Amino acid sequence: MKFCKKYQEYMQGQEKELPGVGFKKLKKILKKCRTDFESHQDLDGSSPDAQHCPHHCPVCDGTFFPSLLKEMSAVVGCFNDRAQKLLELHLASGFRKYFIWFKGKLQGNHVALMQEGKDLVTYALINAIAVRKILKKYDKVHYSNQGQAFRSQAQSMHIEILQSPWLCELMAFHINLRETKVKSNNKAPALFEGCSLTFDDDGKPSLSCELFDSVKLDVDLTCSICLDTVFDPVSLTCGHIFCYLCACSAAKVTIIDGLKAAEPKEKCPLCREARVYEGAVHLEELNILLSQSCPEYWEERLQLERTERIRQAKEHWEFQCRAFMGV
Repeated sequence: MKFCKKYQEYMQGQEKELPGVGFKKLKKILKKCRTDFESHQDLDGSSPDAQHCPHHCPVCDGTFFPSLLKEMSAVVGCFNDRAQKLLELHLASGFRKYFIWFKGKLQGNHVALMQEGKDLVTYALINAIAVRKILKKYDKVHYSNQGQAFRSQAQSMHIEILQSPWLCELMAFHINLRETKVKSNNKAPALFEGCSLTFDDDGKPSLSCELFDSVKLDVDLTCSICLDTVFDPVSLTCGHIFCYLCACSAAKVTIIDGLKAAEPKEKCPLCREARVYEGAVHLEELNILLSQSCPEYWEERLQLERTERIRQAKEHWEFQCRAFMGV
């Protein structure tokens, strides 16, 4: 079965209408572009060796990319919102958890959580593949690298779905639930095939996952600032992951003030992109996974962070006192 048909059947089979990539519509734009170009060649008597449309086409550039950009943004927004609500539900406790269950009208068990997670991941991946295939189609028609350039643009705009921190969180979420002894007669469905937390010879961790259609995710869990396993991990809006304490240091803010207090001009230490701190996401599921997988290291880092928090709190208090006294 061709991917276009498979994709349409998947999207039509969803219980709720979800935003998606207009795969069929975008293919029609490209087909019309090629047909018009070939007709124009025949009228002009152009060289028969010119088999491809020009690199830049007013029709495609004016309709193809804007449409795809809007659709990708809607898909990522939907995925992030649903993933955030699911993970909030898993991490909630006490009365708040029952309130969220009731509000969402969801079945309160691990099997329901994992099924929801599996559906979310499938939705993210099939749309990521749709984007990849339609951009390859564009480059084939135009004999260009415009599609690759668009993907780079989408990443800089944070609408590349495989770049979403919530996908990383869902991977950790799956491993956490997989390791939990589920007291149920029903077999919990697997979110990913081959999803795992691995350590190299130097003890450096990474999340890896084999996905369908040759899509593979590898997430390095070494903080590029302290060069150690990320502790209390946070993902900046550019997608790079750091220890929370290291991120605060890079953003030139205290732990007391937090990353939201960072100046817009402050940049990611890796990609040098600005305005990446205010929308940073705390990776709670990943934090749980690493704390359980590296207990001794986690306890050591926890003590160091407590000491640093106390030091910064003391400096903050002394500064406030001096300001109050007019010193």
